[in-house]
Amino acid sequence: MNKASEDYIKNIYILKQDKAHLHSVDLAKELGLSRASVSRAMSNLRKDNIIVMKEDGEIEFTIKGQKIAEVIIDKYVTLTGFLQDVAGVDEETAKEDACKIEHYISDDTYAGIKQFIIAHPDL
Repeated sequence: MNKASEDYIKNIYILKQDKAHLHSVDLAKELGLSRASVSRAMSNLRKDNIIVMKEDGEIEFTIKGQKIAEVIIDKYVTLTGFLQDVAGVDEETAKEDACKIEHYISDDTYAGIKQFIIAHPDL
């Protein structure tokens, strides 16, 4: 999966936590993107069976999409916390850097970071 798709999935997941009925226009507004760009991205996510669009245009994850979103969010949250708590980075920088890192980090390195966090719960 490409970086752009992962970012859309992450943002859909986050926005759906605050707004139960999320539509493409909401996503475009929140991300500062054109409706056409978001529409293309949603079309690609539908083709990949990540999301479905209800009759009223509401975005919903498929079961496959929900699982993928949860993995992406877990990685993002874990890396953000690690950068803040272990590296001492401020929250905004940690979020920005975690977003960059999450796309390139190997599964082994990510597993190592998770193990470190589990082994050091006092951090």
